[in-house]
Amino acid sequence: MPKTRLSEPLPDPDEAAWIRDAEDDARAGLRTGTDHLAERTRPGIRRDRGNPLDEAVALRDHDLMNIVEQAVRHRDCVLAYQPVVEARPPHRVVFHEGLIRVLDPTGRPIPAREFMPIVETSEIGRELDCASLSLGLKALERHPSLRLSVNMSARTAGYRRWMQILDRALRRDSGIGPRLTLEISEPSIAAVPDLIRDFMERVASRGVAFALDDFGAGPTLLRALRDSLFDAVKIDARFIRGITSNQDNEALVRAMTGIAHAFGMGLMAVGVESQSDTDFLAAMGVDCVQGYGFGAPTLRPPWEN
Repeated sequence: MPKTRLSEPLPDPDEAAWIRDAEDDARAGLRTGTDHLAERTRPGIRRDRGNPLDEAVALRDHDLMNIVEQAVRHRDCVLAYQPVVEARPPHRVVFHEGLIRVLDPTGRPIPAREFMPIVETSEIGRELDCASLSLGLKALERHPSLRLSVNMSARTAGYRRWMQILDRALRRDSGIGPRLTLEISEPSIAAVPDLIRDFMERVASRGVAFALDDFGAGPTLLRALRDSLFDAVKIDARFIRGITSNQDNEALVRAMTGIAHAFGMGLMAVGVESQSDTDFLAAMGVDCVQGYGFGAPTLRPPWEN
């Protein structure tokens, strides 16, 4: 993969100290979502009380916010791991992505897509990023051969407690840095573009790699992309599924491929579910693929068995 550090050989790991407070970090400093909910329901904001669907959506959002807040407070968060593999045979696993899940009161994991749009811009969203980082660092600590990516919002860049979690772990074992990739979504970067550059420079100096997630899902800021420190981009799944029969998506992915390679970045495709799509993407120049065709997210990854 061009430029990217994601597939560089691993150094021989030394036995490192346990990150004793990794899980505690996931709940420290959490502020409630009361203000967020109050803003949604305060007098003066129009709500269609007569519409049962609107009421059901509002109730669902309220319940999800409470569930997520309680899950973070009580450390009821886990990572589900999905492999990212080379697009060409033999499809070697390059790394795994750790996808944050919160557990509802019955212990059922709730995928991030169900709650992240509700909490992403709130304090709870930043605390979820802290929880995801803590769990990922703990997994890297336990398994020295593991390469892992975790997600974060650009709004968390520079968040003091998140930085403290990372700094503490890397002081104890600097070898974790080259095995960690941070995935930042393109839509979140568009909201705070000036915040990202300094943050990436500071963190990349510790050996950590960066991937631009959801490439194509938000307004693509080509200048910001050119000047960034991203090692790779991940094309949003909506452009990938069934690409062999969609000429519009094919044209868009070819354009994204050209942009990524022109900037020396590796290219990954998300949502790959068939061998025909995989072969097609590999022929277009895509380096890695991720999707149910190569493994669903699991709470029981092979290194835990």
